[in-house]
Amino acid sequence: MAKDKGLDLIEISPTAQPPIAKIMDYGKYRYQQKKKAQESSKKVHEAETKSIRLKLGTSQHDLETKAKQASEFLKGGNRVKIELILRGQAKFLDKNFLKERIERILPFITENCKIVEGPKSGPTGIHIIIEKTK
Repeated sequence: MAKDKGLDLIEISPTAQPPIAKIMDYGKYRYQQKKKAQESSKKVHEAETKSIRLKLGTSQHDLETKAKQASEFLKGGNRVKIELILRGQAKFLDKNFLKERIERILPFITENCKIVEGPKSGPTGIHIIIEKTK
């Protein structure tokens, strides 16, 4: 029947009993499948990790501004990496003091969030990663 109409026989579901097949143009079928895949991938939102950088002497007003920005990132469904940049001898300060300095921003964030990755040391300082709680 497919040859008489000048179309292709396409097997839609080979595992079904009996197998399901359609008579249609194969190019049109591939186009429709591609469109369905694009439509479903549009709905998927991948979370990015946004970054906010602080220094030891960051003032309270600047912390509030950066916390507002972090709240917007969290509201958008992204993770936020808060970095405390350390230079020179500041890298050798007490770890508890540095942890307290980086966590000063958390009370100013308006979204409910949790620390996913605790204070970790890096080459430029320490960082924490937060995300919105569900």
